[in-house]
Amino acid sequence: MRNERILISGAGIAGQVLAYWLARHGFRPTVVERAAELRTGGQGVDIRDQAIGVAERMGIMPRVREHAADVTGMRFVDRDGRTITRIDTDAIKEKQVSAEVEIMRGDLVHILRDAVPAEVECIFGDSIQTLAQAADGVDVTFEHAPARRFDLVIGAEGLHSAVRRLAFGPEEWFVRHMDHYFAFGNADAALGPDRSMTVFNTPGRLAGLYRSGTSPQAKAYFMFRSDRLDWDHRDPDAARRMLATAFGRESDWHVPELLAGALADPDLYFDALGQVRMDSWSTGRIALVGDAAYCASPVSGAGAELSLTGAYRLAGELAMAGGDHETAFRRYQTGHRELVDRKQQIGPNLRLMVPKSRLGMVVRNTITRLPLLESLAGMERIMAPAPTPPLPDYENVSPARHE
Repeated sequence: MRNERILISGAGIAGQVLAYWLARHGFRPTVVERAAELRTGGQGVDIRDQAIGVAERMGIMPRVREHAADVTGMRFVDRDGRTITRIDTDAIKEKQVSAEVEIMRGDLVHILRDAVPAEVECIFGDSIQTLAQAADGVDVTFEHAPARRFDLVIGAEGLHSAVRRLAFGPEEWFVRHMDHYFAFGNADAALGPDRSMTVFNTPGRLAGLYRSGTSPQAKAYFMFRSDRLDWDHRDPDAARRMLATAFGRESDWHVPELLAGALADPDLYFDALGQVRMDSWSTGRIALVGDAAYCASPVSGAGAELSLTGAYRLAGELAMAGGDHETAFRRYQTGHRELVDRKQQIGPNLRLMVPKSRLGMVVRNTITRLPLLESLAGMERIMAPAPTPPLPDYENVSPARHE
């Protein structure tokens, strides 16, 4: 089989799923991760539709369901904490006969790490510095490890992908700012009810508390509208200053307590809401998967779905093509593009979560107060994915076929 030695940059959801399937198909993947250890923080992510099929084929779906966040709904509150309106997400799932599962990203990352075969080489605390393509491979230098040559390199590092920057061009060519910034960090669970997402809005701003039914650690969420700000996403002190500036004068509901908890969290996440739009997800022997190639933004609810299905397709197409990367990369993009394009249409999600004006808040609240069936019908148009064709079956592809 051609092109067996494949370097994956990033040990998140997409990187680990890709490593699992490449190893299963007989390739020899190596994973390099900038962090010193597995990054287990993050928000709740949804395993739905085709992603359920990928997880079932990996044998991890029972553990995913065991660690489900078990959040039953979302409530919007006023400045005094009184419920204005509520979305019953359990009822929506039941009406849709949905098998989707929400799970905290950290739990999913641990489950995936346990599934990756032990023989897969994983290098933590290191990162790619340069990439040089040749006719028969890619020469890679690292921040710490000696230089090596790989047959193929796949970037799976997320929105701020180093592989994308090195191989395709600067970030501003591909990342579209969506006029919002987003943050989450640890919070005091006593500030809101269990198994619920509680949201307080002012025009163009959101502060919320997320309490999983299976985790004692609550999460504070923040989102605010803003033009593009001049900051370095690698500077945590700058992120804290920006979040404090955006919400520091807010005294209603539990915003001060949520803000204090998030700012004290050493793993506070803060970033612009952005989408990655690319005409091609590959160049020569280098390709991208997951958020690095087609991030739909945190408010899409589709990041895990696109990562699982994209990594599954990429590994499967490489196996089907016997390692012929040109054929495999082309088929991967052709097969995955329709789903990506659909999931990146997320305008209603932002209008639901962060109305621009007080009138927008009133309209949102009115819609969600409608009688259950009418409300569900409206919410389904916002939240329910359109039917998708079945995933290709790569499981019976044998490496021996291509030797």
